[in-house]
Amino acid sequence: MTSSPERNRWAALYVLCAGTLMIVLDATIVNVALPSIQDDLGFTASNLAWVVNAYLIAFGGLLLLAGRAGDLIGQRTVFLTGLAIFTLASIACAVAQTQGMLIAARFVQGAGGALTSAVVLGMIVTMFPQPREQAKALGVYGFVASAGGSIGLLAGGVLTDALDWHWIFLINAPIGIAVGVLALRLVEAKPGLGIRAGADLPGAALLTGGVMVGVYAVLGVAEHGWASQRTLGLVAVSAVALAVFLVRQARIATPLMPLRLFASRDVTGANLVMALLVVGMFSLFFLGALYLQLVLGYDPLAVGLAFLPSTLVMGVTSLKLSQHFAPRSILVPSMLLIVAGLLLFARAPVDGSFVIDVLPATILIGLGAGLSTPALMTLAMSGVNPEDAGLASGLVNTTVQVGGAIGLAVLATLAAGRTGASTAPEALLSGYHLAFVVGAGVLLVATFVALWLCRPASVLKVFGVRDVIAPDRV
Repeated sequence: MTSSPERNRWAALYVLCAGTLMIVLDATIVNVALPSIQDDLGFTASNLAWVVNAYLIAFGGLLLLAGRAGDLIGQRTVFLTGLAIFTLASIACAVAQTQGMLIAARFVQGAGGALTSAVVLGMIVTMFPQPREQAKALGVYGFVASAGGSIGLLAGGVLTDALDWHWIFLINAPIGIAVGVLALRLVEAKPGLGIRAGADLPGAALLTGGVMVGVYAVLGVAEHGWASQRTLGLVAVSAVALAVFLVRQARIATPLMPLRLFASRDVTGANLVMALLVVGMFSLFFLGALYLQLVLGYDPLAVGLAFLPSTLVMGVTSLKLSQHFAPRSILVPSMLLIVAGLLLFARAPVDGSFVIDVLPATILIGLGAGLSTPALMTLAMSGVNPEDAGLASGLVNTTVQVGGAIGLAVLATLAAGRTGASTAPEALLSGYHLAFVVGAGVLLVATFVALWLCRPASVLKVFGVRDVIAPDRV
C-alpha cells in the first residue's frame, strides 16, 4: 500500500505539472485567437505580433533569473509568486479593452510565466532523487512540456469557436487559483540559500537585459531581416551584455549564475541538443499549422484535432515508454524519428490527405519527441548540485524558448523568402517544404551532438577527440 507521504509527493508532481501546462498552453492557445483579437481591438497586422512578442520577451528574458531566484529564496516561493502574477495578468488580458492594455498585460503575464515554470524542473528532481522514480516523474513533465503546444491549438480552437477570445485568458483564473491552493498544501517549502549567496544585482540586470534584447531582435527578423542595422545592432548589444555578465560571474565571490554548472558534459550537451530539437518542434506546430490552414483549408478547430493523435502518442511515450530506456540509449534513435517525420512533411502535396500525408509525419514526430524530451531533461539535470537545481531548470527552459524563437525566425524567413509575395497554395507549400527540409537538417546536427553526448570517453579517443570532462553517470 502506498504511504501517504508517497501519495502526496506524486500529487505534488501533478500540481506542478498542471501549473506548467497552463503556462505552456498560453504560448500557443493565443495564436488561434489572433484573428478575433485583431478584429475586436482593431490591431494592424504589425501591431498584432506584439500580443505574442510581449509575452515571449518577458518570458524568455526572465527564465534564468527566475531559476536562480528559486535557489536563493526558495523554489516554492518563486513558483507561487509567478502563479499569482500570471493569474492576475490573465484576468487583465481577458478584460482588456484597448491594444495597449492587452500588450502590457501580456508582458506581465510572460513575467509570471517565467517565475512559475523556471523552478518546476528543479523541484521535481529534488522531490524524486531515485533514478527510476525520477525517470517516471520527468516523463510526466516531458509530456506536458512537449505536447502542451498541440493541446493549446486544440483548446484555442474550441474556446474561440464556442465562446470568444476573452475566454482563452479567463480560463486561467480558476486553474491558477486551484493550482496555488493545492501547491500550498502539497508542495513542501524548502529554504533557499539566501540572497547573500548570489545577490548580484548588476549581473541580474546584464543577464535579463541581454536575453530580452536578444529575443526582441530575433522576433523582429521577419519584418526587418537578419542583415538589417536594427537586427545586427540589437544582437551586438545582447552579445556584449551577456559576455560582460559571464566575465563578471567568473570573477565575483557570489555569482548569480555559478559557471561550474557548465563543467558537466551532460548539462552542456543536453541543452545544445534541446536548443536544436525545439527548432524541429516549432516548425511542426507553426509551419505545419499554416500548411493545414492555408494550403489544405482547415479551420482552427480542425487544426487542433489534426495534432491530437501526435499529442496522444507523446503522452503514451513520455508516460509509459520513456522510463524503460536509459536516456543515452534512446536519445539518438528518437532524434532520427523526428528527422523522418519532418522529411515526410517536406513531401506533402498541395492536395494532401490527412491519413497519408499528415498523420504518419505527426506520429513519428510525436513518438520521437515523447522519447527524447524526458531523456534530455534527465541528462540536463543530472549531476547538478541541489543548490543549483533552480538555475539548471531555468537554463533548460531558456534553451527551449530562445532556441525555439531563433529557429522559428530562421525557418519562417526562409519559407517567406522562397514564397515571395504570392499567396497561391503552390507557392506557400514550396516555402514550407524548404523550411521542413532545413528543420530536418538541424535535427541531424542535433543527432551528431547527441552522439557526442552519449559516447563514452574511450570511444571518443578512437576518433581523436580529447574529452577533458568525464561523462556523468546516467
